[in-house]
Amino acid sequence: MARSKREVLQEHHRPEAIRRRLETPERPHSMPDAILGGIDGCVTTFAVVSGAFGAGFSVRVALVLGFANLLADGFSMAISNYEAVQAQREGVERARERELEHIELVPEGEREEIRQIYARKGLSGEVLEQVVETISRDREVWVETMLTEEHGLQRGGLSPWRSAWVTFLAFLVVGAMPLLPYVLPGLAARDRFWASLAIAALMFLSIGMLKSLVYRRPVWQSGLRTLLMGAAAAGLAFLTGVLAQALFGVSL
Repeated sequence: MARSKREVLQEHHRPEAIRRRLETPERPHSMPDAILGGIDGCVTTFAVVSGAFGAGFSVRVALVLGFANLLADGFSMAISNYEAVQAQREGVERARERELEHIELVPEGEREEIRQIYARKGLSGEVLEQVVETISRDREVWVETMLTEEHGLQRGGLSPWRSAWVTFLAFLVVGAMPLLPYVLPGLAARDRFWASLAIAALMFLSIGMLKSLVYRRPVWQSGLRTLLMGAAAAGLAFLTGVLAQALFGVSL
C-alpha cells in the first residue's frame, strides 16, 4: 500500500536519515544548466530556420546556417557558463580567505557579527552567548557560518566543467531537433519549415513541463510560458528575415 506524504516525510526526518543527508557532500546541480542549454539551443537553431525561411533562403543555406550556429553558439554558451560558475567559485574562495583574515586579526569583531546575526534570529541572553562560543570555537565552522549567514554563499554544488558540458550537450541535442526536417530528403521547403516549427514547439513545451516537475510548478503553465518565449524569439527572427528580404532582395 502506498504511503502517505506525512509517512514519507517522517521517514526522511528520522535522526539517522537527517545525519546521512547532512554528511553527504552537496552534488553539483545540473538541471538548471540542462534547461538553460536546451532552451537556448532550440531558440538559436529555430530562429535561424525562421529567419532563413522568412528571407527566402534555400534549404541548403538554412541547414548550413543552422548547424554552424548550433556548434558555435553551443560552444560559446558552454564557455560562458564555465566562466560564470568559475567566477562564482572564486568569489566564494575570496570571501572565505577574507573571513579567515578577519578572524585572525579581529576575532572579537567577528564574534560580535555572529552575536548580532543570531540575535536577529531571536536568540538572546545565555543561549545566544553559548551559540557564539560554540561557533567561534571551531574555525572551519566559524568561517562557514559567516559565508552562509553574512554573505549568503555556499561552496557546494559549483562545478564549472560539469556546468559547461551539461550546457553544451543539452544545447546540441535539443538544438539539433528543429534541424531534423532539413536533413530529410523529398520535402518541400515550406513543409520542412512547418515540420521544424512543430518540433521546436514540442521541445519548448517539453522543457517547460520538465522544469515544472523539477521545481514543482504548475505543469502546463510552465510549459506554455516556455513555448511562448520560444515563439517570440522565432517570430522576431522570421520578421527580421522578411524585412531583410524586402530591403535587400537577397535569396540564396
